[in-house]
Amino acid sequence: MSGVQLVFGYGSLPAERGGTRCRLRDHRRDWDVAMDNRETIPGYKIYVDPQTGEQPPVHVAYLSIAPAPGECVEGVAFPVTDGQLAALDSRERNYDRHDVTHLIDVELGGRVWAYVGSADGRRRLADARRRGVAVVARGYLEKLPGAVVVPPDLPVRALLRRDVGA
Repeated sequence: MSGVQLVFGYGSLPAERGGTRCRLRDHRRDWDVAMDNRETIPGYKIYVDPQTGEQPPVHVAYLSIAPAPGECVEGVAFPVTDGQLAALDSRERNYDRHDVTHLIDVELGGRVWAYVGSADGRRRLADARRRGVAVVARGYLEKLPGAVVVPPDLPVRALLRRDVGA
């Protein structure tokens, strides 16, 4: 793929990357996807209890975005190379990458992508909510820009993120 590419970050990505502040039109932010912490996937992550070191059998929820006419999501667009985009595709396994260039409120001079909760990620969270095992990791919540995040309607739990080797 050639030309300038950017990623619209609306959760933890802007905290890590910086970039140009902008808005995504006709969308809202919500706690909409989850990972199943009972599974250990090589090259991904798990969460452990900081006191016991055990991997609790919970589903950890994350922010996502969804269409919502008339609403907008504040965020940051940051440039990426093809290699960085491929790495984000792998990291953001609970999401699908969508072209949102036409929905950004400023001209950024390139194609803008956003990560939108995948059907599997949304299903995992819906199932976990029904079973009462969905949580938000406190460290993830604290990494989010406070002014743009509504408090989750899920329990917040102290969990430590551990990356799993390939």
